[in-house]
Amino acid sequence: MSQHLRTVIAAVLIPFATAVLAGLVILWPGGAPEGEDGRSGVGFDRQLREARVTKSEVVDCAEVNAQQQDGDPATAGNCRLLTVEVTTGPHTGRTFTEVLTPDATRRPDTGQTVVVAYAPQAPEELQYSIVDIDRDVPMILLALFFALVVVAVGRLRGVLALVGLATTFAVLTLFILPAILQGANPLLVAVVGGSAVMLVTLYLCHGLTARTSVAVLGTLISLVLIGLLGSLFIGWADLSGNTDDQTALVHSLYPDIEIQGLLLAGVLIGSLGVLDDVTVTQTSAVWELKQADPTASRRRLYGAAMRIGRDHIASVVNTLVLAYAGAALPLLLLFSVAEAGVGRVATSELVAEEIVRTLVGSIGLVASVPVTTGLAALVVSAGLGRGDAGLRRPRGGRRRRAK
Repeated sequence: MSQHLRTVIAAVLIPFATAVLAGLVILWPGGAPEGEDGRSGVGFDRQLREARVTKSEVVDCAEVNAQQQDGDPATAGNCRLLTVEVTTGPHTGRTFTEVLTPDATRRPDTGQTVVVAYAPQAPEELQYSIVDIDRDVPMILLALFFALVVVAVGRLRGVLALVGLATTFAVLTLFILPAILQGANPLLVAVVGGSAVMLVTLYLCHGLTARTSVAVLGTLISLVLIGLLGSLFIGWADLSGNTDDQTALVHSLYPDIEIQGLLLAGVLIGSLGVLDDVTVTQTSAVWELKQADPTASRRRLYGAAMRIGRDHIASVVNTLVLAYAGAALPLLLLFSVAEAGVGRVATSELVAEEIVRTLVGSIGLVASVPVTTGLAALVVSAGLGRGDAGLRRPRGGRRRRAK
């Protein structure tokens, strides 16, 4: 790279990286936050124990209701009576029973490991209850298979991609989530944490090169656009962000958290992964086109790469819409059953939140294609003619004419 371009890129990225590092230091959470009732934010994990179903038998629901005076007399049919033994914690070896009604969605069987919740304030016979199925083994095996496939196909790049993935999880669990729970501005935390993930993963996976720096600049510009549009339309549409039970529970335990800012932070973080894909692809396309034809002009490079980018835009936007629609499919089914009008459904807060999330992210993705392509064409045409052996022009002055 020419010294001039090296100076320009460094003048942008070094202060940006310094600001991200300073933001990490300033916003780094100091410990586990406490909720409104004084319980630690990690206290819920301490109430979860592992247990094993030792016995499962079919019983008449009416008989169970007669034995339990607080049972629901309307329940009819065959229920399943489980005997469960706690296997972790101070009450290891303690057993309790739980009744599964015919409409229960989780139906563990004998020998299956389950997750139980412990409520110390409840009566002794009601202190433990099944809340989930233990899925450690299948999830670990799936993760190992995923890592094996990535390394087998990607080789060294695959290993670096897995390291970048681990970095992403570390930033998310050690910085973003605890900092938001501590009361820091969710948008600021998302910007700092997302930027840190972007810098580490892109340079780790693709190297400290001009190509990667251009992708970083394109991603940064697009993130700024997404942040501005998201802030504008979330405020204009008066979206509170408090549209589900999980958000309501978090807000009740930590009322200082800015829920609307949490919504915007989710838009930024959700768009970042796809943005990296688009910007890296466009930058690589420009570099490969230049290498295939070192004499290509900046305008020609831009036009050829944009033809690739338009195909990418069509697939990526559709992918985003389908991803959000899949996540909100139960909600869409409820509106379909209610036979509400399309206009009423689209403008309700539950659906409008997903629409704003999808459209704002898509606008940022579409804008990232011409922005990144233009930057890449500018850099590769102006600065890499002499610095990359694969992009050098033939020596000896003008090319000979064919006889």
